[in-house]
Amino acid sequence: MTVTDQRKSRRFELNLPFELLRSGSERAMESGETRNLSSCGVLFRSSARVQPGATVEYRITLPSNGADLRLHCIGKVVRCITDWEAAATLERYEFVRG
Repeated sequence: MTVTDQRKSRRFELNLPFELLRSGSERAMESGETRNLSSCGVLFRSSARVQPGATVEYRITLPSNGADLRLHCIGKVVRCITDWEAAATLERYEFVRG
């Protein structure tokens, strides 16, 4: 039996600084790192425990040659792999410098 990957977009294995700012209605302010990233979502590790279905607000710091470039995102947790690892969608985003 062959398993077909059903993902909508290509994933890139990137370990980037990750900050969970809000989970549901609660402020989180937890740091971690991404494991992979696509145009539709992110797989991340963090000390924060999140619940599937929760709306999350997070920030990913992208590599740059000057001032920090951050991707400020809002999405939903689609699954929890372990207590410290989860996948979330990337529904809205904006680039922020500094």
